[in-house]
This record gives sequence, structure tokens and C-alpha cells, in this order.
Amino acid sequence: MSVFDYAVSAEVWGIDRTGAGVPRFELRRCGVAGATAAAHPGAGVRATHGMDAVAGSDLVVVPGGPDPLLDYPPELLAALRRADREGTPVAALCGAAFALGRAGLLHGRRATTHWMWIEELRKTFPDAVVEEEALFVNDGSLWTSAGTAAGIDLCLHLVRGAHGADAAAEIGRRMVTPPHRSGAQRQYIEAPVSGSDPFAETLAWARENLHVPLTVRQLAARAGMSERTLARRFVQATGATPLRWLHDQRVQVAQRLLEGTDHPVEAIAHKAGFGSSAAMRRSFGRTLGVTPTEYRAAFRERGVEC
Repeated sequence: MSVFDYAVSAEVWGIDRTGAGVPRFELRRCGVAGATAAAHPGAGVRATHGMDAVAGSDLVVVPGGPDPLLDYPPELLAALRRADREGTPVAALCGAAFALGRAGLLHGRRATTHWMWIEELRKTFPDAVVEEEALFVNDGSLWTSAGTAAGIDLCLHLVRGAHGADAAAEIGRRMVTPPHRSGAQRQYIEAPVSGSDPFAETLAWARENLHVPLTVRQLAARAGMSERTLARRFVQATGATPLRWLHDQRVQVAQRLLEGTDHPVEAIAHKAGFGSSAAMRRSFGRTLGVTPTEYRAAFRERGVEC
């Protein structure tokens, strides 16, 4: 398995943070016959339980690995099929989507994986509905994530869904990562835009002017292209539409100001371009699952744990 994927799971569910108001979790490392699994690169993870301990779990997390086409143990595949039959959520991180496919669980179901393996997933499991844009995908009791850091997004999302935004925000704060990241993995596939490109210069100008109302027409005129061409460039370069990108940039500005300043929420709303604290509160609720005040409290009440 990938040492990163395992570490994400252990960081989210394997550390006692009850003193910070996070529920207590029991993390079982289930393996075949008590084996030690190789964790690439250069580590190993010893199982604490056999595969029979998967039964009765509230959530099953499957780490990905450096080779998604490896032969998975029959005991693992059987445990995944049983969990799916019982309706237990199963989260496959990164290349572990292939394990779900080997277990016969992807027929007609939506899934994603690391962008490097998207086409291989389509080829290997042609009956699966493969979504290449998403950071993570849910279909019934199955969850799959894109590559590496998207596993953090999925794990925190699962915590938020089961235990609330405060618990996810607290874990995210301890991990020094936002409890929610928007966007698509396409932004990591395309080459970054050049600083001498009029489009790149338009992005930089927009970031400097987020505090004022901005329209697609303004951005297109500044970039010297039609609105339709601008929209295509945005999707290619960022994975989002122009308006979605502007919204996400404003959320990020507000996050930084909430974390690093004592400015009132109303002032931050204007600096970030939301126009009012009410509009920013609605946006935070849709995007992050918390209010600006809750976000500030979660990230600033206590010292950072490393």
C-alpha cells in the first residue's frame, strides 16, 4: 500500500482527540493472517486484526498502492463484498478503486481514481462509470478518491458527514489542512499557465481585485478573448468555471483573513468580495459546512498540533 494513504487514515481516525471535542474512534488495521503489509516507499504496517474484524465496522478504508493492478488477497475482496452487502461505507483511496473493481463492486457504479490511472480504470472495468474530474465520488455505500491528497479530502468529508463540521474542522486544523477543498483534479493534470500569458495575467489581476464585483465579461475583455474561449481556458487550467473560480478564490482569501487577522467578519466579507457577512456566511455554509465564525474558532482556539 501507499504509506501516505495509510498515514492519512491513521491521522484522521487513529489519534485520540477527545480532549478537543472529537469523538473517540477505534482504528483496526485488518490484514491477512496477521501479515505485515509493505507500505511504499520504505515502510511496513503490521496488522492488529484479521480480516474477520472488518465485520461490524462503521467504515472500511482501503489504502491505495503504487501498483493498482496488483493481485488482491481473496480474503480482502470477500470482506469488501460483505461490507457492501451490509451497507457499510467503504472508502477506497487513490488506486484502491481497483480493489473495488476486483471485488466486483463497480458494475454500473460511479468511481474515480488518480488521474494517471483514470484510463486504466476505464479499460479494466468498462462497466464502471469513471469520473475523471472529481476529487472524490460517492455511489451508494462506496466512496472513491482521486490521487494522494484527495484522500485527505475524502476522509475529512466522511468525518463531517458522520460527526459534524466541528469534528472535521478540528481534525483538519490539527493536520494543518482545510476541512474542505473545492475544485477538480483536472487542475493537477494540465501544465500551469505561464506568467507571460494574457490569461495568466488576467488571473493575477482578478486575485488582486477580488474585493470589487467582477464579471466574466470583464475577465474576457482583459484577457483579449471571447467569453466562451475564456470559459474553456478556465476549465483547462483550473478545473472550474470562471464564476466558480472567483468564488473559490474569495473563500480562500476569507479563510486566510479569518485565520491570520482579528478583522471583524463584516470587514472580511467586504475585503474578500462577498459584499456582506450574510452572503459570506451562506457561501461558507455551502462550501465548507461551517460559518465564518465557526471556521475562525476551529482554527484559532488552540495551538497547532504537529
